[in-house]
Amino acid sequence: MDCPSEENLIRMQLATIPEIKKMDFDIPNSNLTIYHHANDSLLLKKLKNLNLGAKFVQTETVEDKNFSSHNQQRELLWYVLLINFGFFLIEIGAGWLSNSMGLVADSLDMLADSFVYGLSLLAIGATVMFQKKVAKIAGFIQILLAVLGFIEVIRRFLNPDNIPDFKTMIVVSFFALLANAYCLFLLQKSKSKEAHIQASMLFTSNDIIINVGVIIAGILVHFTQNTLPDLIIGTIVFALVLQGAYRILKIAK
Repeated sequence: MDCPSEENLIRMQLATIPEIKKMDFDIPNSNLTIYHHANDSLLLKKLKNLNLGAKFVQTETVEDKNFSSHNQQRELLWYVLLINFGFFLIEIGAGWLSNSMGLVADSLDMLADSFVYGLSLLAIGATVMFQKKVAKIAGFIQILLAVLGFIEVIRRFLNPDNIPDFKTMIVVSFFALLANAYCLFLLQKSKSKEAHIQASMLFTSNDIIINVGVIIAGILVHFTQNTLPDLIIGTIVFALVLQGAYRILKIAK
């Protein structure tokens, strides 16, 4: 277990066991703590079927706890989902108007993150089959978006358009960076160790790096008066969207 996708895969695999009350994922140490009333051998069998190298460490009895409240988690995920989807609309509009593939690609990455947050919301109390069905749809949509993006990058490379408006690239990316930084602050403030919150923090951290990349590309476009920096950052972001789609489809198997 070394990535958020594998954590979601584990959660879906165990979602059919009603005796499980809570799962705490320790990402850096690849450890999973399960609070449950089920048989240990059943849990281990389910986990081994994923071929992730699962092994039993220890079991102990703890006092019964209340794990039924997910309202705060839902509210947090809805908040960051709406912020990401809102900036998807802003960036894709600004990207086309400014002729910037970097902004268009970043907007699609924001949309991809919205899918991730949406899947995280569905994972709270939803059935496994419904989760997998939505995950497949989200994954294929992301693949389609990434492929269309790559085609547009190739077209613009072979037939260069006008130089992107570097000012729009920098300004819009700066505000997107602030939005992602705020989302990361909210996620970290929750101090949640839930897999979906941890995954959301990872995706949001990557978004901040992408925003900085688009800003740098805008600066390079200004000084070189060339579309190449914009096309390069667009290609990188589309590759990240494609990678995210692969992870989501892996969860949906």
